[in-house]
Amino acid sequence: MGGCFSKPKPVELKIEVVLPEKDRGKEELSAGGKGSPRAYQGNGTARHFHAEERLPAPHPYPGAQDCLEAAVCHIKDLENGQMREVELGWGKVLLVKDNGEFHALGHKCPHYGAPLVKGVLSRGRVRCPWHGACFNISTGDLEDFPGLDSLHKFQVKIEKEKVYVRASKQALQLQRRTKVMATCISPSAGHSSSTNVLVVGAGAAGLVCAETLRQEGFSDRIVLCTLDRHLPYDRPKLSKSLDAQLEQLALRPKEFFRAHGIEVLTEAQDPEASLCPAGSQVVTVDVRNKKAVFKDGFKLEYSKLLLAPGSSPKTLSCKGKDVENVFTIRTPEDANRVVRLARGRNAVVVGAGFLGMEVAAYLTEKAHSVSVVELEETPFRRFLGERVGRALMKMFESNRVKFYMQTEVSELRAQDGKLKEVVLKSSKVLRADVCVVGIGAVPATGFLRQSGIGLDSRGFIPVNKMMQTNVPGVFAAGDAVTFPLAWRNNRKVNIPHWQMAHAQGTTSPAAAWGGRLSQSLSLPQAHPLSCWPWVLLTGSAIQGSVAACPASPMQVVKAAHRDLPSQTSVQCPLDIPFHEPQRPTSLVPPPASLSFPFVLRDTCSAEFLTNLCSHPGRERGV
Repeated sequence: MGGCFSKPKPVELKIEVVLPEKDRGKEELSAGGKGSPRAYQGNGTARHFHAEERLPAPHPYPGAQDCLEAAVCHIKDLENGQMREVELGWGKVLLVKDNGEFHALGHKCPHYGAPLVKGVLSRGRVRCPWHGACFNISTGDLEDFPGLDSLHKFQVKIEKEKVYVRASKQALQLQRRTKVMATCISPSAGHSSSTNVLVVGAGAAGLVCAETLRQEGFSDRIVLCTLDRHLPYDRPKLSKSLDAQLEQLALRPKEFFRAHGIEVLTEAQDPEASLCPAGSQVVTVDVRNKKAVFKDGFKLEYSKLLLAPGSSPKTLSCKGKDVENVFTIRTPEDANRVVRLARGRNAVVVGAGFLGMEVAAYLTEKAHSVSVVELEETPFRRFLGERVGRALMKMFESNRVKFYMQTEVSELRAQDGKLKEVVLKSSKVLRADVCVVGIGAVPATGFLRQSGIGLDSRGFIPVNKMMQTNVPGVFAAGDAVTFPLAWRNNRKVNIPHWQMAHAQGTTSPAAAWGGRLSQSLSLPQAHPLSCWPWVLLTGSAIQGSVAACPASPMQVVKAAHRDLPSQTSVQCPLDIPFHEPQRPTSLVPPPASLSFPFVLRDTCSAEFLTNLCSHPGRERGV
């Protein structure tokens, strides 16, 4: 099967531009066409906006000179349930026909730029073919993650049996819409020592929580603190594109946070990058007095607290573990250094999980040699089983990756302080100029041990279905939590996945303010498989669609290789064809399409699902 992968393709990152603040008022409103009429005071009670604070209700098309209108097709060109990309002057539009009505939307998923025409249309929603983000075709609003932004919704009219679409030029170029947000009316005066909302952790869960509050009209102070040196960025991208620069990874620009009054405490030395004078590391939480204590002694009082600290990577404990040029991929600087050191030289990856395999795949064209060391018999064995693991292993071997299985590192040898060799317990010695360690992660909750906030035996924070901890007013979300999963009889599980973190970030603010936010903000329970991990291997992503099966609740029936041309077939042990995606005729209601590392022809096993949700040593699913 290696022939089709003989020359890995470079990864193309599609980064869209966020609408400038001066034009943000021109955006369409969220679902229902109305902004939230409420904001919330520090004590959580509701109050109405003053006239000068009320969110504007702008027209989506500010002037005829800024718009394009044209006939894009005949009304009979599309059947019910069909989608088509149509040209409209400066760009393309996704035209959808559903229940006899036409809808026009942005044609690219704002998350990574996937063509939505290749996605799935079901029940008035279109789902992204790559990572499963879901958009309402009537409003364009994002209704399922990953991603932060919604789609533009364009005007459609029918005249003389032709379909006309009217769209602003700017919207056609941007292909994304940020929902209208409230502004902070109580900014910190001289860096006040109190805040209404404190979020510990500025990953997906923390950022989505802050944005959700602003979208729902919350106008008091919000503070995020992070151990990173940078504003929130897309960490899962690091292992998929090690060369990516910070500006390509940033989830929001600095101006966004300033405009919406979301303060971010970082470890950056640049005072412009950190909005508070204190260091960003919280060392303990005083739940009785509602205060977070920072490393330098600064105390910040809060009304509501969201804990989203994420996880910390496991490191090697062997001899020589502190030599230079050994990395865990946690920051853009880590990823960039790995590429520089590996170029034309020898790279060793310890761990054949999601992160390790993606790093190995990315380095195949960069490094002189790539070696993978793994304790298991095959890659992904605990998640996908031995057959799929062996198929992936053969694909990598055809791309010059060498595997050393059922062994581990016993020593790291250095020359002049820098890594030179990796010694395995099997006595094999590997030449190595750089080593990447991807052997799992543990919850970063050590600072909570004496706080009174409950932790389980593995260090995770148990929460209820509204993401509340054992302490009133303290919530938790993201990789560090276990939550009750309905389809497992409310057994508490941990799913360390980017998409799940997004979803939990919307649930926690809804609970914190007594459910006064949109009723749509609730933790998805019916189909947690929408959070299956996905990987990018040898420059390409492999994905599939799930369809209903009379014999079982779910079965993979179609597969798609994103970067292969149409009708391309790949021979592999599972005998699964790879081709351009087509919409299955019978879909499991949401999610209608799922993305994951490889496809299984047989029914998904309960063992695999159990491992995905509860295996204590697994890597984060990115």
